Amino acid sequence: MYFIGYSKWLLLSSRLVAGVGAGAGSSIFGYLTRNTVSEDRARVFAAVMACRQAGLLIGPAFNIFLRLCDFKLGPFVVNKYTSPGIFMCAMWLLLQLVVALLYWDLPPAESSELQTVVRQKQQQDGEEEEPLMGAEELADAYGTHDPEQSETQLSPERLSPSPPPPSPTEEMPHTPPDPFEDFSARKEFLREEVIVLLTAQFITLFNQTALETMVTPLTQRYFGFGELGNSVMYSLCGVEVILGFFFVRWLSRRVADRVVLAVGLVICAVACVWCIIFLAKPRGGYSVELAEFTIGVFLQLLGLPFVAVSQVSLFSKVTAEKTQGFSQGVRRSIGGVATILGPLWAGGLTENLYVMLGMMMLLLLLILMMVVFSYERLVEPPVVQHASDSTESEG
Repeated sequence: MYFIGYSKWLLLSSRLVAGVGAGAGSSIFGYLTRNTVSEDRARVFAAVMACRQAGLLIGPAFNIFLRLCDFKLGPFVVNKYTSPGIFMCAMWLLLQLVVALLYWDLPPAESSELQTVVRQKQQQDGEEEEPLMGAEELADAYGTHDPEQSETQLSPERLSPSPPPPSPTEEMPHTPPDPFEDFSARKEFLREEVIVLLTAQFITLFNQTALETMVTPLTQRYFGFGELGNSVMYSLCGVEVILGFFFVRWLSRRVADRVVLAVGLVICAVACVWCIIFLAKPRGGYSVELAEFTIGVFLQLLGLPFVAVSQVSLFSKVTAEKTQGFSQGVRRSIGGVATILGPLWAGGLTENLYVMLGMMMLLLLLILMMVVFSYERLVEPPVVQHASDSTESEG
């Protein structure tokens, strides 16, 4: 639909279709949450989000060769405006093929299929560890014959066959419980720690998309960057973001998620102050302005992995695990609103950067205050084990 694009309504419809398909991201994060332990969740999210964010930032770099397209594909013209559409279509078809051939779901932890596999594995391990005959059985086999013992062994109770163990195939099929049973959206999302994390999601994406909207006009106005220059710049930004996510992956093993979140917000605030001072009204020659611009972009991208990974990991820990798909959908919906409002805010203020950057700084100060006041609650809630559960486990 992007590629054909013969009318504005078709382009608008393609955006709606793309938005519906983007909902798959919520199921991905829900699946990762249900199949990872909380200690490793930040590391897994960091790797996944590194791939996602690298795609967002490296995508414009493909204009290096897409801008050179100038040919016809049947009745359709392939040029620098329509070539991204056919390129994305080819990438999505490749992904569909990979998913169809190489991906499968793990069975849920409570499913009878998984329990059968675990039970069979335990039985195999037990048979390998147990000897065929114990010491007492060897003594009985090669020792003296005891008539009383023979009578005991040949009693009717011994001769009666023991009932066979229940076969896993004879068990009733397990019906998974409804994850939305006793679920209350008000109790789930109107909690202090959840509101803080959703606010962090909105503010970081709002500021990120606003800065991305501001960057291209700035580079054209002050440095004369064209399509090639901007593509190279986005490629370098993508490399920095990938390295940042892998650094956060390493750091998450050693510090708590809330510490990573606080550090990331401080870096973003410093970057915003730098932009207000040096980029709102650039001064100096070409080289000085380029150095100031480079430092500002570097600081903005440096704080992004810290905030992105930590707030997603914390959100998955403070919300119910059984409804992670829905909860992640709410989080991504708020992020979607931010990615709409951010460019709208920045697009009309490229000539008045003080107002644009000032609003971004106020939002960062707001989320910093919220994190400070709610710092003690930004942890995974303790698991309460009921007395009935402990009794069953002892039995």
